[in-house]
Amino acid sequence: MRERVRGITKQHSPRFGKIAVDRGFITPEQLKLALSEQVDDNLSGNPHRVIGSIFFEKGWMTYEEIEKVLKELFREINQT
Repeated sequence: MRERVRGITKQHSPRFGKIAVDRGFITPEQLKLALSEQVDDNLSGNPHRVIGSIFFEKGWMTYEEIEKVLKELFREINQT
């Protein structure tokens, strides 16, 4: 399950971040910082971290909030 979530989140991280902002779980500034950190990791050759992991590591989102965003993201994916 975790690998499936990781794959979907990696593929849809911009939408994940937008949903998290829209729900008030994070601020737009936090999203920008996390995306910048993600790019820095990738450019430095560090392992790719999905955006939800960065939010959690920073203490900006709880597991429950991440789960809510993923459920909404899955709903959007299944509707297309």
